[in-house]
Amino acid sequence: MGRLVEGDWVATGADPRKKGGRFQRSDTQFRNWITADGSTGFKAEAGRYHLFVSHACPWAHRTMIFRKLKGLTDMISVTYVDPMMLENGWEIKTDSPVPDARYMYHVYQAADAHYTGQCSVPVLWDKTKNTIVSNESSEIIRMFNDAFGDLGADPHDFYPEALRPEIDEVNERIYHSLNNGVYKSGFARTQEAYDENVEVLFDTVDWLEKRLSAQKYLAGSEITEADWRLFTTLIRFDAVYFGHFKCNKKRIIDYPNLDNYLRELYQMPGIAETVVMDEIKTHYYGSHETVNPTRIVPKGPLLDFTAPHNRDRFDT
Repeated sequence: MGRLVEGDWVATGADPRKKGGRFQRSDTQFRNWITADGSTGFKAEAGRYHLFVSHACPWAHRTMIFRKLKGLTDMISVTYVDPMMLENGWEIKTDSPVPDARYMYHVYQAADAHYTGQCSVPVLWDKTKNTIVSNESSEIIRMFNDAFGDLGADPHDFYPEALRPEIDEVNERIYHSLNNGVYKSGFARTQEAYDENVEVLFDTVDWLEKRLSAQKYLAGSEITEADWRLFTTLIRFDAVYFGHFKCNKKRIIDYPNLDNYLRELYQMPGIAETVVMDEIKTHYYGSHETVNPTRIVPKGPLLDFTAPHNRDRFDT
């Protein structure tokens, strides 16, 4: 995978995220924060901010879901990248506010001419300051959650103060063992690394199945950001992670509570349109040559996320 080194694009070479046969995700580097009052230098304003996203990427998918749920589609514009990520990284395929940017690395260069690191999505761009606000998905969704209320955003709070300790605890486990765990299993380069990470991953899946047998959502009766952070991994699991990343002890469809929970979330208003399964499969099977050298994208599995679910049983 290519990356920028002191502002120059390097298309080949060893991936610094893979060390000793183990995948280690790089830290995000742009961590500015949008606030309602602008005290951070980034004030919430309609039309000022722009998202660069991929339909394929689960981290970018989080931000698209929150943009939809919070009613920000008319306030925050979007650029989509091509699902294939090849020698030049993510290729921009729709209009962009960054002049002459063909690839995502051009966006990073525009923000920092000496940037060193991965040129990932999502990216939240400030059209006023012409720079990147953030490329950390977990922080972008919290900005969307609470910064735009005075501008007419949906008032539902997905990170309520009373539930924050529980949400944070759940997020922490799911991030390390499952959201990122599928990558640690799929990109493992030794049997030991794979065995270790896939066992931890399915320990968490078993824990989630049990948790969701007793309550409707991860933090109780109220849907929170923890549910949507999990959703973007679950929706990709049977189609991609089970086969492509060898996370194949069981499928999500084999877990009655998780499977019904996944379908409930998918069927919530506005969510289905954020899921583009063809691009998800094209990206993973077509871009990861070291995992799938033929780049052949499979036709299956056939998944029906619109089938009835039983999660309403918790409402009585």
